[in-house]
Amino acid sequence: MQNKKFHSGFVAILGRPNVGKSTFLNNVMGQKIAIMSDKAQTTRNKIQGIYTTDDAQIVFIDTPGVHKPKSRLGDFMVKSALSTLGEVDAILFMVNATEKRGPGDNFIIDRLKDTKKPIYLVINKIDQIHPDEILAIVETYRESLDYKEVFPISALKGNNVDELVDSLISELPEGPQFYPEDQITDHPERFVMGELIREKVLQLTREEVPHSVAVLVEDIKKEDEEKLHISATIIVERPTQKGIIIGKGGKMLKDIGVKARKDIETMLGDRVYLELWVKVQKNWRDKQTDLKAFGYREDDY
Repeated sequence: MQNKKFHSGFVAILGRPNVGKSTFLNNVMGQKIAIMSDKAQTTRNKIQGIYTTDDAQIVFIDTPGVHKPKSRLGDFMVKSALSTLGEVDAILFMVNATEKRGPGDNFIIDRLKDTKKPIYLVINKIDQIHPDEILAIVETYRESLDYKEVFPISALKGNNVDELVDSLISELPEGPQFYPEDQITDHPERFVMGELIREKVLQLTREEVPHSVAVLVEDIKKEDEEKLHISATIIVERPTQKGIIIGKGGKMLKDIGVKARKDIETMLGDRVYLELWVKVQKNWRDKQTDLKAFGYREDDY
């Protein structure tokens, strides 16, 4: 019997902040590997999700949302997003069905005009609009670029996600399996743990703590046969932010720890004791040494 051809390649997910790129990636992977928040600019590093079937492997790169930088960290994020374009076999340009095409979308379209890679227009969050509105949204973008295909999807509900993945696989070149079939991301577990903790900080503190939050997982050791001991530090820029994260009587920090621990236990398949600390590091987002220490390396872009 003739062997089935294996298709593989790299696919970038590009879009304005908060269009649902991480939600899409987590849906495809069937588990959480990318931070999710309804606040913009939660993704900071290019997170690779590795989707493998019997006859294909797609390496997804979830880029930080493209926006006008206001700090060194912001500058890092935009460079990181745009540097992806030369490395991939296809690009998913994701837009939000609930928002009108804006300057951020046009900024990305301008950057995509010179690329020779196939571009898929992905209209996300269609579960939040009336189906009759989809055609008008497609028309707003149709003339801007020569799209390979247009896919209206709901990353949250899963509508049309499998069809999009199947289409990508059919277009990818024949190639090798880059990663083992059971590997789902190229980031070390320590990084993903830090991201899960940071996600809970953003979710629970809402507007009170902006994106001046980083998490350093300092220590991981086997406490006993039953439990893994993980120690992590949440870094903020101002003492007031530290107070908010700790909360009255330490309640907020405890809630962050409880929720993060559950996600980490799910990821590791192990029982976890999570110890959290909060530290103030003024203006870390504008200091190159701090950015490097917290995992934002210049050689990432």
